This record gives sequence, structure tokens and C-alpha cells, in this order.
Amino acid sequence: MAVASVCALSLGTPHVPPHRLAGALLDGDATLAGIVVTELRVPRLVLALVAGASLGAAGLVLQEALRNPLAVPEMLGVSSGAALGVAAPLVLTLSLPAAVQPLLAIGGAALGGGLTLLAAGLGRSPSAVLLTGAAVAAALQAALLVLMVMADQLDLQLIYRYLLGSLSARTWDDVAGLWPWLLVAAPALVLCAPVLSVMRLGDEDAEALGVRAQRARLAALAIAVVLIAPVTAVCGPVAWVGFLAPHLARWFNPGAGAVRWLSWSVVWGAVVVTAADVPARLALAPVETPVGAWTALLGVPAGVALMRSGGRGRGRARRASAAGAARTAPQDVPSGSVSGVPRPEVPGHTRGIREAGGGAAPVPGGPTGTEEAR
Repeated sequence: MAVASVCALSLGTPHVPPHRLAGALLDGDATLAGIVVTELRVPRLVLALVAGASLGAAGLVLQEALRNPLAVPEMLGVSSGAALGVAAPLVLTLSLPAAVQPLLAIGGAALGGGLTLLAAGLGRSPSAVLLTGAAVAAALQAALLVLMVMADQLDLQLIYRYLLGSLSARTWDDVAGLWPWLLVAAPALVLCAPVLSVMRLGDEDAEALGVRAQRARLAALAIAVVLIAPVTAVCGPVAWVGFLAPHLARWFNPGAGAVRWLSWSVVWGAVVVTAADVPARLALAPVETPVGAWTALLGVPAGVALMRSGGRGRGRARRASAAGAARTAPQDVPSGSVSGVPRPEVPGHTRGIREAGGGAAPVPGGPTGTEEAR
């Protein structure tokens, strides 16, 4: 994160060496470097960190609540719904203040997530929620395509760049619009983390421990909406950060639980967006590319590779555990014993019954029940 932050503040036109960043920040409006750093690069860096942290946390909440590593905002209709809520007034030429955009994004995200849960039976089955969410996301994306057909050329360029996720031309006002929503989401995340650990056990075990799985899943979706929608309203749907960040958290801390994974998903989400914004600004300079294109281009292959390596690591651990158990097991088990524990001597009449096939009838020549009682 430190390396990506220094690169984000130093590289570009004008180039500001790392050892002069402190002076540029103190100069402020006095020099060109100070204006560029304080008014353009620092707000963009802060927005990248906040957006990445929110998307990483939302991705882990959805994956743990649905017990599926592919449960990401893009697959549940949340991101598409938020983008539709922001893009529709732009195409329909509705004049709305900037403060209303987060509310429109939250309404669209809640619409997409709510349709997913309703169509899947209010979230009773995690696999049904994921499959239904993919269908709802496809329908909302189709609605976005209809809006793009209706838009004129100028609005079409704005919508296209917005739908890919961009941090270009963002200021301190955009950053300030996120803080009220983060103040609501942060306490909810703290309360949600222990419940996510219980949800990993399955719906039946969670119900036995006092957690109502259906309500917990609805609450997890509500928290994810509050985290994703304001970021989408400002930056657009920055793709697949919620997929990659939780997998990085699990890969580096495989033995941890949902509480530690949540904190590390926040950190890795911030790192992913901040690192992806550097090539977004500089790869095709002077033209800026959307940061969402880089997160999708690099995040999906990296996430799949992490999933495969994690699966192989768990398989090796299970094989090593089985091999260790085989080495510690007794090699020569005497007859008449089970797992090395000697079997007690069986009386003669019982042995006769067992050798005769285990029936209850007395063996000829053996003592009768009256004799045994005497």
C-alpha cells in the first residue's frame, strides 16, 4: 500500500520525486506541483483507498454469508442495480443535485439485491441466491444497454466511462460524500463479523446456535448495499475487487476466521484499487483508462489462480494428515483385537453361537439357559 501510494502521488505530469512530496504538500497552492498533488492526486488516492476497502469488505460479507467464493457484487445484481440507479437520470436528462446520487445508487442496489433474494426464495439456499443473482445482474445490464442506446453521443461517452469504473477528475467533494455512509457501515461490519463465523457452519448448525440464517443473510446483503452503493455512485462499478480481496485475505491467512479475514479484505481491497489506478493513469498517457478495466483484467485471473492454489494446499494438508495417521497406526494387529485393543475372551457357548452364524438358538452340546443360571 505504501509503494502504490507513493507511485500514485509521484508519477505523472508533472513528476514529483518521492523526497519532494512533503514539500509539495506543504506548499499547497504556491507551486504547480503543490496544486497537482494536493488538489488532484491526494483526493484520488484517498478515494481509491476508501473505495477499495469498502468493496473488499462487501465481497467478504457476501461470500461468507452465502458460503460461496464466487458470491461477488457483480454476480448478485447489487453493482448493476446501483449503476442503473445513477445512469438512468443522466440519460433521461433529470436535473438532480449531487447529494442525491448516493441515494439513487442505494435504491438501485437494494432493488437488484432484493430481486435476487425474492426470486431465490428469500435467500433460503446459497446456491439458488448465486444463480438467481447472475440472472438478475444480466437483466439489469440489459436495461443499462437500453439506456445507452437512448443516450446521445456525449452522454454515451460519460455512461461508458462510468460503467467501467473511473477515478478520473475526482475531488475532495466526492471523498466527503462517502464518509456519512462509512460511519453507518463500520459499526454494522463490527457486529456482523462474529455472525459470519457462525454462518460458515451451515444454516442448520447456525440455527442450532441461535442465528437465524435467513435474517442474517438479509442483513449481510443490506450491509453490502450500504458499502457498495455510495462507492458506485462516485466511481462507478469497479469490477471484481470484491472477488479478489477476500481470496487474497484467505490465501495469506488460511487458518484465520471470518473476523480476521474481514479486516484483511479491507486492506487488500484498498491495495488492489490503489495499485490498479497507477497503470490506469499512466499506461496509455496522456489518455486515462478506467480503473475498473484494470481490476477486471488482472483480478479475475489472479482470483482464479488463488482459488486453485488454495484448493491444492488444502488437498496436500489432508493427504499429509492422512499419511501421518497411517504412520502412527499400529502395523501388526493381533487376531481378536480391534485397533490394537485386545478383545476379551469369549465364553465357550457364546463362541459357539458366533461361529454358528450369530443366531440366538443354543448350540448343540452347549449349556442351556437353566444350567447357566444355576
